[in-house]
Amino acid sequence: MTLVVVSQVFCRYVLNSSLFWSEELARYLLVWLTFLGAAVAYWRGMHPGVDLIYSRLGSQAKLFNRLLVHLLCLFFFFIIIRYGIEFAYFVRLQTTPALMLPKWIIFSIIPASGLLLSLHGLAMLLFELCPGKVQDEIKTRIGKK
Repeated sequence: MTLVVVSQVFCRYVLNSSLFWSEELARYLLVWLTFLGAAVAYWRGMHPGVDLIYSRLGSQAKLFNRLLVHLLCLFFFFIIIRYGIEFAYFVRLQTTPALMLPKWIIFSIIPASGLLLSLHGLAMLLFELCPGKVQDEIKTRIGKK
């Protein structure tokens, strides 16, 4: 994305000729990076949160809270998948103005990131339910590769 924007600025101000497709490509790349970044941030636990009440809970209440949060997130992710697929199907015959790409390709990041977020959510739920077994199994499988 940075390369596209820098080349657009160079062409516009140095060569006095604008790239007609660069703004649109940069916009779509930003959208894709945002959705993929949200999935990475969720997996790493980097989303901001307020833990004023959570920090005062006991260990069992904290576990229940984490399970509830992961279940609610999974519900939300499945909504993202469902309506993302519907929307991508809805725009399947449209094309982007400059790049002439089918819009379903651009909007396919919505259900794809929802699927990635769901997989992360399921893995986190498994970590919470049986932390030792799941983590040991992952370490064993990674070690065998």
